[in-house]
Amino acid sequence: MAYDYSDLVENTRLWAQQAAAAGWIDQEILEQEPPLPSGTPNALFAEGQGRPLLVAFMGGTGVGKSSLLNRLAGKPVAKTGIERPTSREVTLFHHRSVELRHLPENLPVASVKIAQHDDAAKKHIVWIDMPDFDSIDQNNRHLVLEWLPHIDVLIYVVSPERYRDEKAWRLLLAEGARHAWLFVLNQWDRGQFEQFEDFKRQLGKAGFIEPIIFKTICGEDRLADEFAELAETLTALANDHTVQQLEQRGLQARLYELRQTLGHYRQALAKETVFKDASPLWQRQWQHTAALLQEGFAWPVQQLANYYAEHAVGLLTHPAAGKYPSAQADAILWDAWAKTRFDDALDEFVLQAEQQGMPALPLKQQLAPLRDKAAKIIETQSELAVRQALANPGNAIQRTLLSVARSAEILLPLAALGWVGFQVFTGFQHSNATHSAYLGVDFLIHSSLMVAISWLTPWFIAKKLKPSLKASAQRGLQKGLTQAFALIDTEVLAAIDQVKSLRDEQQRQLTDLIGQCAALETREQVVIESNSPLSRMLIE
Repeated sequence: MAYDYSDLVENTRLWAQQAAAAGWIDQEILEQEPPLPSGTPNALFAEGQGRPLLVAFMGGTGVGKSSLLNRLAGKPVAKTGIERPTSREVTLFHHRSVELRHLPENLPVASVKIAQHDDAAKKHIVWIDMPDFDSIDQNNRHLVLEWLPHIDVLIYVVSPERYRDEKAWRLLLAEGARHAWLFVLNQWDRGQFEQFEDFKRQLGKAGFIEPIIFKTICGEDRLADEFAELAETLTALANDHTVQQLEQRGLQARLYELRQTLGHYRQALAKETVFKDASPLWQRQWQHTAALLQEGFAWPVQQLANYYAEHAVGLLTHPAAGKYPSAQADAILWDAWAKTRFDDALDEFVLQAEQQGMPALPLKQQLAPLRDKAAKIIETQSELAVRQALANPGNAIQRTLLSVARSAEILLPLAALGWVGFQVFTGFQHSNATHSAYLGVDFLIHSSLMVAISWLTPWFIAKKLKPSLKASAQRGLQKGLTQAFALIDTEVLAAIDQVKSLRDEQQRQLTDLIGQCAALETREQVVIESNSPLSRMLIE
């Protein structure tokens, strides 16, 4: 039972630390949350064995709490005096048969004094004298706070002069639900009834319906002293049933506080609607930035297109020749100006997302690789697109007409030569029959002109239809940039989705912790009789 709670506290602490380090919750929220007590009274004893009731005297400097313990012990076991602070150490007073198996690591052994007794009537109680919690010595206050989780019953000792102490009041409000409380108005021989009633009203404001208050006297005249009633009340509480009830109720109070803390952490995580708005927010930002980059790339694209056109043959036939322009694409296209514009776009997006409640640090971490990766995307996409453009220059219609013209360059001259040959052959036959000349100057000129025209016409048309390598390279670069911008947009959206996934995992872990806490609360339900003295010692 105690181990389960301690394990849950440790898991909560680890989750909060890593969530704050990763930027899911603010460090200020982590610091504002009160520390979760991991200790329990059972931690001081062997597991699985019955244990005594742990009762601690707690109060400010000079109220006489150490004197009360000495009076109970019948001998001076706790240091008393007028020096401030009076108590600088924790004094444990218990029966010799009680075995403290170990002290928790966070409780310094050097600050603990142990005194033992042989009184069987007090066998089932361990009495503890705590340092003065209002001490100017911070070590003393630290000791008090470290020991409080291990206490069942706190005897809150005040004096008529100091029952309204502000530090004591704050501690009472902070620790109220974790313990059972008895109150001692010590030095009552100097007190007045009005002070008693005022003290009772103050306790009512703290949540005690009918607090049990004992009036004790440090001097010799103890006619109105109620110290014996205090001792009898504690002896009556020192049984296994009450100890188990206090243990379960203390654990319930701690689990309630733990669940409250987990609830605060859940509220600190960014809301789901914020993540839904992140993608449209980026796309609006990127649309503006991409248009700006396109305008800025106009001149560099022309320069690269000239180079690709001049070295097209070498680039396509010898891949090594393409190293120079592809390397230059990174430097010419994605120069310092372009990188600055892209970084500004990412920074502006992160700022706007943070203003809407999205955690900035996880988003920055996911986007960080893209700041360097964008240049590689631009280089790769632009080079691929320009190579494809140079391999197939022009558009489909232009390439079809060019193919027809080039075919005509061969077919038309062949057809003209064939016609000339046919005319020569038929003229030769006719000349044999008539014995007249069949070749003349006119035929020679006309046939030469026809052959020349049949070749020059498709050649001229093919020359005019031939696509410009510069224009093709320029179109390829523009296409590559468009593809690169789309890929960069996809990469950013993927980073946003990854942030969502990481946030969902944080939410899942937190929900799991809250579920474990609720399960422990259900398992540790405890019912305390309303008419029992214990019910008057608890804050509901």
